[in-house]
Amino acid sequence: MSDQEQRRPPLNPAILEWIQRIRELSATLPDLESPAIGARRRAQRELSDLLASEFTAPVPSGVDIDDLEVAGGEGPLRARRFRTAAATGALPTMLWLHGGGWTGGTIDESLNDRLCADRAVRSGVQIVSLEYRLAPEHPFPAPVDDAVAALADLRARADELAIDADRLGVGGNSAGATVAASAALRERDAGISLHHQALEVLPAALRIVGESMAADMATALHLADVYRCGAPLAEASPLDAPDHRDLAPALILAAEFDPLRDGATAYADALRNAGVPVVLRIGAGHDHASPGLTGRWEGAREWRDVFVSALSDAYRSTVRPNADPVTTAGARP
Repeated sequence: MSDQEQRRPPLNPAILEWIQRIRELSATLPDLESPAIGARRRAQRELSDLLASEFTAPVPSGVDIDDLEVAGGEGPLRARRFRTAAATGALPTMLWLHGGGWTGGTIDESLNDRLCADRAVRSGVQIVSLEYRLAPEHPFPAPVDDAVAALADLRARADELAIDADRLGVGGNSAGATVAASAALRERDAGISLHHQALEVLPAALRIVGESMAADMATALHLADVYRCGAPLAEASPLDAPDHRDLAPALILAAEFDPLRDGATAYADALRNAGVPVVLRIGAGHDHASPGLTGRWEGAREWRDVFVSALSDAYRSTVRPNADPVTTAGARP
């Protein structure tokens, strides 16, 4: 056995199958390596949709999905709303920021539709997924500007969009989790209370944090490349913000075999030390993207169930949660 094979984490067969399908499908999509950003993004979406059709549970019944236009940092942006069909009246609402490495991803991906719809139905929380601006055309902190503007717009249009403005929060996956955490910091600095923040596989810092990142320098270099745009460090790297007090209560979900794991857990510690209520879940056996394998793996469905249960608990109250901080490490998902 080679040294590389010996260092490989003991991944579930479903994850290994997913990785193999990425290799096979990528070989049929030469534009994944295109220097043209538009062509590369189209190929990335095609790959994502093909994978979702095989590995992600379909959009469930009982959810209403509609497209909206909301304010962004420099003009209107598209958004997609996911709402339990049986619900009436104003609902607790989470602005959601998709993943994609800050340079890709879209609300039009099948993966985004399938996961947001499923989570909205199971949690009872209305989800509004934002088509925020992407680098390199719109370098950081453009997506944070978009998220903050969208939150203000949702708050102002609460009656129109059936939003409970007292239970408006933010969340995101991967790059979107950094945008969400940075938006929460911006809202706090402006004296605006968010109800909650949900941070899934969070890139918390632009630097190496812990052994999980040190073992994957490619990820560390990618983070630095994406953010090398002159943005204030505290905005680009929520872990390095000078003050974490009075932030919205947080749900932080990290994966055991994700290079970003230790940064996410460090962010949970920083929030907890600042007196912010935190629920931390570390998905045993998971890697960065495996929570999307809900059509093939019970572990991904367990991650989903923990996520939606914690989300439902966080948004059930009509006031911001103020319980003592809670950290649960090593639990499933």
